[in-house]
Amino acid sequence: MDRLSGLDASFLYLETPEQLLHVCGLIVLDPSTMPNGYSFIDVKSEIARRVRDVPEFTRKLRKVPLGLDHPIWVKDTHFDIDRHVHRLSLPAPGGYAELNELAGHLAGLQLDRSRPLWEMWIIEGYDDGKIVVFTKMHHATVDGVSGSNLISHLCSLEADAEPLSLGPKTRHGRSPHRAELLTRAVVSNATRPVLAAKLLSPSAQLITKTVGRAREGTAMAAPFSAPRTSFNGTITGHRAIAFADMDLEDIRAIKTATGTTVNDVVLAVAGGALRSYLLDRDELPENSLLATVPVSVREESKRSGGANKVSALFAKLGTDTEDPLERLEDMAENNRNAKDHHSAISAETLQDWAEFAAPRTFGLAVRAYAGLRLAEKHPVVHNLVISNVPGPPMPLYFMGAEILALYPLGPVFHGAGLNVTVMSNNGKVHVGLIACRESMPEVDDLVKRFPAELAALKEAVLAQETATPIRKRASTKPPAKKAAAKAAAKKAPAKKTPAKKTPAKA
Repeated sequence: MDRLSGLDASFLYLETPEQLLHVCGLIVLDPSTMPNGYSFIDVKSEIARRVRDVPEFTRKLRKVPLGLDHPIWVKDTHFDIDRHVHRLSLPAPGGYAELNELAGHLAGLQLDRSRPLWEMWIIEGYDDGKIVVFTKMHHATVDGVSGSNLISHLCSLEADAEPLSLGPKTRHGRSPHRAELLTRAVVSNATRPVLAAKLLSPSAQLITKTVGRAREGTAMAAPFSAPRTSFNGTITGHRAIAFADMDLEDIRAIKTATGTTVNDVVLAVAGGALRSYLLDRDELPENSLLATVPVSVREESKRSGGANKVSALFAKLGTDTEDPLERLEDMAENNRNAKDHHSAISAETLQDWAEFAAPRTFGLAVRAYAGLRLAEKHPVVHNLVISNVPGPPMPLYFMGAEILALYPLGPVFHGAGLNVTVMSNNGKVHVGLIACRESMPEVDDLVKRFPAELAALKEAVLAQETATPIRKRASTKPPAKKAAAKAAAKKAPAKKTPAKKTPAKA
């Protein structure tokens, strides 16, 4: 029997028609590399062949009677590829704007829970003959890493090769009788107080240690400390999407020259882009924006089951800092503290507490939260979610078509109507932005600033490439002087940075 973990099930309980908890992706393909040419019928048939033995593509939900426990996965004995793979064509002229509008519409459609929780839309007529595949999978089925791995079932290293192997094939969990489900649910509920008692002591110790770190100034940024922006409120079910590309070598060069990490650079660029975007709209808060950054604990977790093996840390994005190098310096220092703090937290903490998620309670709570618009009445938990997903370093082929770009798109939440996800792929870093359309209608204007901010950071690094690496400079700068300099910078009028108007293309 394949029972959903509490964390996986939470993504089902927290979903509403407005707060859609599926993850999406835009895969841009060059069909000229396909050995037999492009044909939708052939592509759909080959997808059906490749997914037929993969449980994540062919299983569906089965509820436990009376909602006494988390649902289980069972094989869909009536699996039909026609209900999952669809065909569309872009209206003329078939460019970036038309693709974004269509993708935003598809991202706003809820998945049918009576079937396996995924869909794939083959979109023809993009950018002079390219094909785009728009994918959707529910977060109850995948996280960032496992979702990337699942796509490998459909990809190969050569145009005419078999798909990549992911090791031994997994089997579908059996479908138990109703009486067995009820019995297991009763036992599970009876043992939960014991589990709760076991979690209380380490959780209390964690809180004590966090307070100590906060006093020492080495704790990660705290939730509920984010400033309010126009995209921090109650969301609707409408979605706006935008995407752009950055050069991975530029990011690596900055990382090497400054002694930081790729993730530090990505977050610093995101902070600069958001600062520029908000500044041009006279919406820039005095305090830095706060991002939730999902962290994979797949390597550290001892749990064998469950699709989602993630934790999260909070990171200030330096939107209150004008100088890009200083922003990166602060980002590197804060991220080191956040990582040290996060490493002290058990990899199973979030998964353990998620076991107490109750279907009806969570469902009623999130609907009441949205209906009363509470996200606009309490302090902002976080401004947005930013994910960094590692991708393939070499060219990949989807059904024989070379993958030119892969833009990941995560979910947005009440109170945080923007999600930024980046993925490396064959020397490029693909940036995917998705937002509540009413909260951020001009999301394309924001994504265009990512390449511009990377260029500004690279230029600043080149101008000081003979200087001491950032980590050493940070250790020699007196904290009092640094704080005073930042305070003075906040008082000074900030310069506006106009965004480039060049459309981003794959």
